[in-house]
Order: sequence, then structure tokens, then C-alpha cells
Amino acid sequence: MAADIWPTIHAERDALIADLDGLKPEQWDTATMCGHWDVHQVFGHLVSLAKMSPPKFIAQFAGSGFNFEKYAEKGIAQETAGGPAATLASLKAARDRKSAPPGPKKTWLGEHFVHGEDIRRAIGIKRDYPLDQVERALVFYASSEPIIHGKSRVAGLTLKATDVDVTIGTGPLVEGPVLSLLIAASGRKAALDELSGDGVETLRAR
Repeated sequence: MAADIWPTIHAERDALIADLDGLKPEQWDTATMCGHWDVHQVFGHLVSLAKMSPPKFIAQFAGSGFNFEKYAEKGIAQETAGGPAATLASLKAARDRKSAPPGPKKTWLGEHFVHGEDIRRAIGIKRDYPLDQVERALVFYASSEPIIHGKSRVAGLTLKATDVDVTIGTGPLVEGPVLSLLIAASGRKAALDELSGDGVETLRAR
């Protein structure tokens, strides 16, 4: 059920707020593994997502010429304009919201885990994520193509987690922690060194 994602998402928001409260100014400017976005921008994206609803998304997406990158950049610009303290305050205020853009709700699990790692890896913070929920996100990413392109990225490979009981797909093996598999399925090359198997180089090439 879609409704059961929200306790996890609320917990991830709480954890990220706790991790970032009191961050030094230069840490907010640290580059991440999420394209050209820095820590503040990735966090701003999550805040924008927390405030989103289907009608609001449709209006803003249309206003961006139905270009997802432009839509995301506008949201980030809006949420980061007041500086990190204001962005943190915005997520604290939106912490309990249960709305999201239209689409499969498991997407938002992946957004919080992957972007949470974008931020934490950049500034050297570790978190123990709920592995059963990370597994749900991985299974979804491996079967979903829009925006993230996870399905085509892992096609023809066997993904096998070493810390939960999940194996996905057939073909050359890619094995490692379920969080690393999720990050790799999302297109971040930083996790590939945490994985092993004959399929890793194929995944790296993609």
C-alpha cells in the first residue's frame, strides 16, 4: 500500500534534519555525486518534493515546458534562495506532509535513500537505513524506466544483496550491500567499488 511509505519517509526527513542542523557553511557548498548539485541543492530538492502535490506538480511541470530538469532546478532555486537555515526550517515545517507528485509512491522511498546518501557521502556522515525499505526501493528501481532509467541500467544482470535476502534479474552477477546496489541502479558510479561480480564492469559502462 502506498500509505505505508510515509512513516519511513518521515523518519528519513527527521534523520536528515538532525544530521544537517549545525552544518558549517562550506559543507553546504560541498559537491555531491548527484550531477552538478551541491549539498544545499540536493537538500533543497528534497524540500521541494516534500511540499509537492499532484496539482502543483502539473502546474510547475507545464510551466517548465514539460522539461523535468528545468522543473527540478526551479524548485531547488526557490527552496535554497533564503540560505541553508531557511531550507532546514522549511523541511521541519513540511516534515509531516504526505503528498507527492503523481506517480508510483515507491519512487519517493528511493528519492530519500539515494539523495540522503548523495548528501551524507559528500560530508562524511554515515546512516543505518532500514534495509527492508531500501530493498523495496531497489526492486522498484530495477523495474522502472522513467527519469531514473533503472530498468535499462540493470537489464541482463543479476543483482544480489549481501545484507538482505533479495536477488533480482538474470545474467552476470553484481553483488554487495543493498544500499550500494540501489545507488548503482540510480546511476551513481561512486557505489560501484562497493560491489563485486562479473557484471560490475557492465554496470560501470552504463
